[in-house]
Amino acid sequence: MSQAETVLDIKQWGNNLGVRLPQAIARAANLHRDQRVRVAVEGGRVVITPVTGVTPTLNEMITSFDPTRHGGEVMITKAVGVEEW
Repeated sequence: MSQAETVLDIKQWGNNLGVRLPQAIARAANLHRDQRVRVAVEGGRVVITPVTGVTPTLNEMITSFDPTRHGGEVMITKAVGVEEW
């Protein structure tokens, strides 16, 4: 194994699976906290690629919201309780 290579375990994270990248691996790949990445399967391998220069607009984020994928939460559009709108 090279210096920027390791063996990790895949763990359950909510309804998803996750892998924690060691600092040495992240540093070697120029990855950092809160960075957006694209995850794809290419030739049977998982490939993580940094996404650069693309910040979704509020409208794009709202359009992509899926309540079933995000824990069933929905946006409340009418007053609840004593709020006045």
